[in-house]
Amino acid sequence: MPTRTGTKGAASRKGANNKSRSKITVIGGGTGLSVMLRGLKQKPLDITAIVTVADDGGSSGVLRNELHIPPPGDIRNVLTALADVEPTMAELLRHRFNGGTGLAGHSLGNLMLAAMTDITGDFVTAIRELSRVLAVRGQVLPAADQAIVLKAEMMDGSLVTGESMIPQAGSAIKRVMIEPPDVEPLEEAVQALRQADAILIGPGSLYTSIIPNLLVPKLAQTIMESEAVKIFVCNVMTQPGETDGYSVSDHLEAVHQHVGHHLFDYVIVNDGEIPPQVQSAYAEQGAQAVHLDLDEVRRRGYQVIADRLVLFQTFLRHDAARLSDHIYQLVERWKLRKR
Repeated sequence: MPTRTGTKGAASRKGANNKSRSKITVIGGGTGLSVMLRGLKQKPLDITAIVTVADDGGSSGVLRNELHIPPPGDIRNVLTALADVEPTMAELLRHRFNGGTGLAGHSLGNLMLAAMTDITGDFVTAIRELSRVLAVRGQVLPAADQAIVLKAEMMDGSLVTGESMIPQAGSAIKRVMIEPPDVEPLEEAVQALRQADAILIGPGSLYTSIIPNLLVPKLAQTIMESEAVKIFVCNVMTQPGETDGYSVSDHLEAVHQHVGHHLFDYVIVNDGEIPPQVQSAYAEQGAQAVHLDLDEVRRRGYQVIADRLVLFQTFLRHDAARLSDHIYQLVERWKLRKR
């Protein structure tokens, strides 16, 4: 059942040139996406990350409301993950001020993106310029060049507005919607999807980081029309207030219900054991391991790659190196099959 792979040597990675590199377009947002990208950037891949612009909480929410720019937080996380900088610089970008009138709660990276937007007059140009300064390995694009308002219809019939408010609503999510519903995606994002050898979605908050991107008109349609291999990386743990009790097939069904189509060829999931003490700590927060209902996932037509894909330090995270090994080998096999 599991597909196991080894790590490629540094020499073979350095030998690949840009022309021969597989093109991979990654869609999502949040911490999970950033962790995975830290592994993928070590592979000979041409990476484009399409990042959600629905965040309205914390520093991003303040900058979004006061400066009328798309929320910078998820973009900043992805830029930091793909940046070719010293660890101290990466830490500086993530630094969050604890005090100061108007500064408390803001990260330096968010402020830099806001400042660059003010200088260039355009959020997308600001990302491009900051990517150049940080020697980012790949291209980072917002799903749209304007902020999106996320709404959710809950199972109890209530309607919740705001990405940060949805997990706190106290009811299961029936569906999410974006405003404006006819927002135009960036043409660069559409082109990246059309040119991709692989399209990778997840990991990340299912209803607030992943699905909002797929609700942007043309993005889901472009994915469906693409001949690229389409991969879903499932979360390791459920998210309180968002995916309580969800199995792997529940995550896939939620995407299917929102886009109306079977979107993925492969699903990558963790089947490694999570230590009981770690599970207990997460259970106190209302989270549990996502159950791999393998027979049901396969019955629905998905091919499954399962492996021990978790690491635990302060938090439970995907093993970026092991996960990126699977993704890279899958993409290369797909390209060979198409020739």
